[in-house]
Amino acid sequence: MNVVLLGPPGAGKGTQAVRLSKTAGLLHLSSGDILRAERRAETELGRKAQEYMDSGALVPDDLILSMMVQHIGREEAKNGFLLDGFPRTVAQAQGLDVRLAKENRKLDAVVCIEIDDATVSKRLTGRWSCPNCARVFHEEFSPPKAAGVCDACGQPLSRRNDDEPAVVAERLRHYHELTKPLVAYYRDEGILRPVSGRGSVDEVFEAIRKACPGL
Repeated sequence: MNVVLLGPPGAGKGTQAVRLSKTAGLLHLSSGDILRAERRAETELGRKAQEYMDSGALVPDDLILSMMVQHIGREEAKNGFLLDGFPRTVAQAQGLDVRLAKENRKLDAVVCIEIDDATVSKRLTGRWSCPNCARVFHEEFSPPKAAGVCDACGQPLSRRNDDEPAVVAERLRHYHELTKPLVAYYRDEGILRPVSGRGSVDEVFEAIRKACPGL
């Protein structure tokens, strides 16, 4: 089964993708995680993508498409994949369809997690992570035991550049302008499965599985 998770930043796509990939045996491919790994490794792709990501802008279609198609072609994805954070534009979606068709593959479902902008902003701007062990905390929902310090390794916490308030606002603007049209695109394809992202992690997880049998 080949699935895409859609939704604004902060909708919980990554959290749900991890759980769904395990239950359905799919390879979880997060465009954000892959790009950040490229940045840490200081690859050519990472250097090109960094200026876009730090400003909240989308990485150019051709760059992200080539990267994701490469990972979709991995042996681990032969039994199915779950895309998280990609595609983000109609052009990327069309490019993905063309690349998949060349291999006699297609998307089976696109799950859209729906949530309002105010909730997105609250979730993202309150998020802090440990640069040492990558553990993530939230000021309101999962605060560290000691303010500003990682529970696991004791290192100072930091806020990702793309979670700064001004950048979050820019990310939402890009979502509404460029990514939201994907909803109409996939609805026309007959594979869109909308679910509410306002419940608990477990509630959203069950809603996705109900909307998309097989996950």
